[in-house]
Amino acid sequence: MSFWEYLGNRHQTLLTDAYQHASAVFQCMVAATLIGVLIGLVTYRSEWAGNLATTATATILTVPSLAMIGLLIPVVGLGVPPTVISLTLYGLLPIVRNSIVGLRGVDPMLVDAARGIGMSRLTRLLRVELPLAWPPILTGIRVSTQMLMGIAAIAAYASGPGLGNEIFRGLASLGSKNALNQVLAGTVGIIILALLFDAAYVLIGRLTIPRGIRD
Repeated sequence: MSFWEYLGNRHQTLLTDAYQHASAVFQCMVAATLIGVLIGLVTYRSEWAGNLATTATATILTVPSLAMIGLLIPVVGLGVPPTVISLTLYGLLPIVRNSIVGLRGVDPMLVDAARGIGMSRLTRLLRVELPLAWPPILTGIRVSTQMLMGIAAIAAYASGPGLGNEIFRGLASLGSKNALNQVLAGTVGIIILALLFDAAYVLIGRLTIPRGIRD
Protein backbone atom coordinates (compact mmCIF):
# COMPACT_ATOMS: atom_id res chain seq x y z
CA MET A 1 0.00 0.00 0.00
CA SER A 2 1.39 3.41 -0.97
CA PHE A 3 1.60 6.27 1.51
CA TRP A 4 -1.23 8.16 -0.23
CA GLU A 5 -3.45 5.09 -0.19
CA TYR A 6 -2.71 4.66 3.50
CA LEU A 7 -3.71 8.28 4.15
CA GLY A 8 -6.93 7.78 2.23
CA ASN A 9 -7.86 4.65 4.19
CA ARG A 10 -6.90 6.08 7.59
CA HIS A 11 -7.75 9.75 7.17
CA GLN A 12 -10.50 9.75 9.81
CA THR A 13 -8.25 8.21 12.48
CA LEU A 14 -5.39 10.50 11.52
CA LEU A 15 -7.59 13.59 11.74
CA THR A 16 -8.79 12.51 15.19
CA ASP A 17 -5.22 11.95 16.36
CA ALA A 18 -4.14 15.29 14.88
CA TYR A 19 -6.97 17.10 16.67
CA GLN A 20 -6.09 15.44 19.98
CA HIS A 21 -2.40 16.28 19.47
CA ALA A 22 -3.13 19.93 18.70
CA SER A 23 -5.61 20.18 21.57
CA ALA A 24 -3.14 18.75 24.09
CA VAL A 25 -0.36 21.09 22.97
CA PHE A 26 -2.68 24.12 22.95
CA GLN A 27 -4.04 23.47 26.44
CA CYS A 28 -0.57 22.83 27.85
CA MET A 29 0.74 25.98 26.20
CA VAL A 30 -2.03 28.03 27.80
CA ALA A 31 -1.11 26.61 31.21
CA ALA A 32 2.64 27.03 30.61
CA THR A 33 2.13 30.62 29.43
CA LEU A 34 0.11 31.61 32.49
CA ILE A 35 2.54 29.94 34.88
CA GLY A 36 5.65 31.12 33.03
CA VAL A 37 4.59 34.78 32.78
CA LEU A 38 3.55 34.74 36.44
CA ILE A 39 6.97 33.39 37.42
CA GLY A 40 8.57 36.09 35.29
CA LEU A 41 6.49 38.81 36.97
CA VAL A 42 7.43 37.58 40.43
CA THR A 43 11.16 37.22 39.76
CA TYR A 44 12.26 39.76 37.14
CA ARG A 45 13.08 42.54 39.60
CA SER A 46 15.57 40.38 41.52
CA GLU A 47 18.75 39.12 39.86
CA TRP A 48 19.05 36.02 42.02
CA ALA A 49 15.33 35.19 41.82
CA GLY A 50 15.36 35.50 38.04
CA ASN A 51 18.45 33.30 37.78
CA LEU A 52 16.85 30.75 40.12
CA ALA A 53 13.66 30.63 38.06
CA THR A 54 15.60 30.21 34.81
CA THR A 55 17.87 27.53 36.27
CA ALA A 56 14.97 25.60 37.79
CA THR A 57 12.98 25.50 34.56
CA ALA A 58 16.12 24.68 32.57
CA THR A 59 16.75 21.74 34.91
CA ILE A 60 13.27 20.39 34.18
CA LEU A 61 14.07 20.47 30.47
CA THR A 62 17.13 18.25 30.99
CA VAL A 63 14.96 15.36 32.22
CA PRO A 64 14.36 12.93 29.30
CA SER A 65 10.72 12.99 28.25
CA LEU A 66 10.31 9.22 28.57
CA ALA A 67 11.75 9.37 32.08
CA MET A 68 9.46 12.24 33.04
CA ILE A 69 6.36 10.42 31.85
CA GLY A 70 7.54 7.17 33.42
CA LEU A 71 7.97 8.91 36.77
CA LEU A 72 4.52 10.47 36.55
CA ILE A 73 2.63 7.29 35.66
CA PRO A 74 2.74 5.77 39.20
CA VAL A 75 1.55 9.09 40.62
CA VAL A 76 -1.21 10.19 38.21
CA GLY A 77 -1.79 7.08 36.08
CA LEU A 78 -1.88 6.63 32.31
CA GLY A 79 -3.45 8.79 29.62
CA VAL A 80 -4.00 12.53 29.70
CA PRO A 81 -2.70 13.52 33.21
CA PRO A 82 0.99 12.61 32.69
CA THR A 83 0.85 14.16 29.23
CA VAL A 84 -0.52 17.48 30.47
CA ILE A 85 1.84 17.73 33.43
CA SER A 86 4.98 16.84 31.50
CA LEU A 87 4.21 19.11 28.53
CA THR A 88 3.37 22.05 30.78
CA LEU A 89 6.63 21.64 32.69
CA TYR A 90 8.68 21.32 29.51
CA GLY A 91 7.08 24.45 28.06
CA LEU A 92 8.11 26.72 30.93
CA LEU A 93 11.76 27.56 30.21
CA PRO A 94 11.48 29.71 27.05
CA ILE A 95 8.46 31.56 28.45
CA VAL A 96 10.01 32.22 31.87
CA ARG A 97 13.33 33.30 30.38
CA ASN A 98 11.77 35.57 27.75
CA SER A 99 9.32 37.05 30.26
CA ILE A 100 12.19 38.03 32.54
CA VAL A 101 14.26 39.39 29.65
CA GLY A 102 11.31 41.30 28.21
CA LEU A 103 10.25 42.86 31.50
CA ARG A 104 13.81 43.84 32.38
CA GLY A 105 14.19 45.41 28.95
CA VAL A 106 11.39 47.92 29.45
CA ASP A 107 12.76 51.45 29.47
CA PRO A 108 12.76 52.68 33.12
CA MET A 109 11.98 56.20 31.92
CA LEU A 110 8.64 54.99 30.53
CA VAL A 111 7.81 53.34 33.84
CA ASP A 112 8.76 56.52 35.71
CA ALA A 113 6.60 58.58 33.37
CA ALA A 114 3.65 56.27 34.01
CA ARG A 115 4.26 56.60 37.73
CA GLY A 116 4.46 60.37 37.37
CA ILE A 117 0.97 60.59 35.86
CA GLY A 118 -0.46 58.64 38.77
CA MET A 119 -0.64 55.08 37.50
CA SER A 120 -0.71 52.41 40.19
CA ARG A 121 1.79 49.55 40.22
CA LEU A 122 -0.76 47.15 38.74
CA THR A 123 -1.83 49.63 36.07
CA ARG A 124 1.79 50.27 35.07
CA LEU A 125 2.35 46.55 34.82
CA LEU A 126 -0.74 45.90 32.68
CA ARG A 127 -0.64 48.99 30.47
CA VAL A 128 3.07 49.70 30.12
CA GLU A 129 5.44 46.90 31.13
CA LEU A 130 3.61 43.81 29.86
CA PRO A 131 2.68 45.31 26.46
CA LEU A 132 6.31 46.37 25.89
CA ALA A 133 7.56 42.94 27.03
CA TRP A 134 5.02 41.09 24.87
CA PRO A 135 7.22 40.60 21.74
CA PRO A 136 9.90 38.54 23.54
CA ILE A 137 7.22 36.72 25.53
CA LEU A 138 5.46 35.75 22.30
CA THR A 139 8.78 34.53 20.91
CA GLY A 140 9.17 32.31 23.97
CA ILE A 141 5.67 30.95 23.45
CA ARG A 142 6.50 30.11 19.82
CA VAL A 143 9.68 28.29 20.81
CA SER A 144 7.86 26.33 23.53
CA THR A 145 5.10 25.32 21.14
CA GLN A 146 7.57 23.94 18.60
CA MET A 147 9.28 21.92 21.33
CA LEU A 148 6.03 20.56 22.71
CA MET A 149 4.82 19.45 19.28
CA GLY A 150 7.61 16.92 19.14
CA ILE A 151 7.64 16.00 22.82
CA ALA A 152 3.88 15.38 22.76
CA ALA A 153 4.48 12.38 20.50
CA ILE A 154 6.18 10.63 23.43
CA ALA A 155 2.88 10.81 25.32
CA ALA A 156 1.78 7.70 23.42
CA TYR A 157 4.14 5.80 25.73
CA ALA A 158 1.66 6.51 28.53
CA SER A 159 -1.44 5.92 26.38
CA GLY A 160 -1.68 9.66 25.86
CA PRO A 161 -3.53 11.34 22.98
CA GLY A 162 -2.10 12.44 19.66
CA LEU A 163 -0.15 11.46 16.59
CA GLY A 164 2.48 9.74 18.68
CA ASN A 165 0.18 6.72 18.76
CA GLU A 166 0.57 6.39 15.01
CA ILE A 167 4.35 6.59 15.30
CA PHE A 168 4.54 4.08 18.15
CA ARG A 169 2.28 1.63 16.32
CA GLY A 170 4.57 1.81 13.31
CA LEU A 171 7.71 1.32 15.40
CA ALA A 172 6.11 -1.61 17.21
CA SER A 173 5.34 -3.35 13.91
CA LEU A 174 8.54 -2.70 11.97
CA GLY A 175 8.72 -5.05 9.03
CA SER A 176 4.99 -5.02 8.37
CA LYS A 177 3.69 -3.48 5.16
CA ASN A 178 2.28 -0.34 6.80
CA ALA A 179 4.90 0.29 9.49
CA LEU A 180 6.74 2.96 7.51
CA ASN A 181 3.46 4.57 6.45
CA GLN A 182 2.37 4.83 10.08
CA VAL A 183 5.61 6.45 11.23
CA LEU A 184 5.64 8.79 8.25
CA ALA A 185 2.00 9.79 8.67
CA GLY A 186 2.50 10.64 12.35
CA THR A 187 5.71 12.56 11.68
CA VAL A 188 4.35 14.57 8.75
CA GLY A 189 1.20 15.33 10.74
CA ILE A 190 3.23 16.77 13.61
CA ILE A 191 5.29 18.90 11.22
CA ILE A 192 2.13 20.28 9.59
CA LEU A 193 0.61 21.10 12.98
CA ALA A 194 3.80 22.85 14.07
CA LEU A 195 3.76 25.00 10.93
CA LEU A 196 0.09 25.88 11.41
CA PHE A 197 0.64 26.88 15.03
CA ASP A 198 3.64 29.01 14.07
CA ALA A 199 1.64 30.73 11.34
CA ALA A 200 -1.05 31.49 13.93
CA TYR A 201 1.57 33.06 16.21
CA VAL A 202 2.85 35.22 13.36
CA LEU A 203 -0.71 36.46 12.84
CA ILE A 204 -1.17 37.07 16.58
CA GLY A 205 2.07 39.05 16.59
CA ARG A 206 0.90 41.24 13.72
CA LEU A 207 -2.41 41.89 15.47
CA THR A 208 -1.05 42.53 18.98
CA ILE A 209 2.38 44.12 18.51
CA PRO A 210 2.38 47.77 17.40
CA ARG A 211 4.18 48.37 14.12
CA GLY A 212 6.78 50.62 15.76
CA ILE A 213 7.79 47.88 18.21
CA ARG A 214 7.56 45.11 15.59
CA ASP A 215 9.78 46.95 13.16
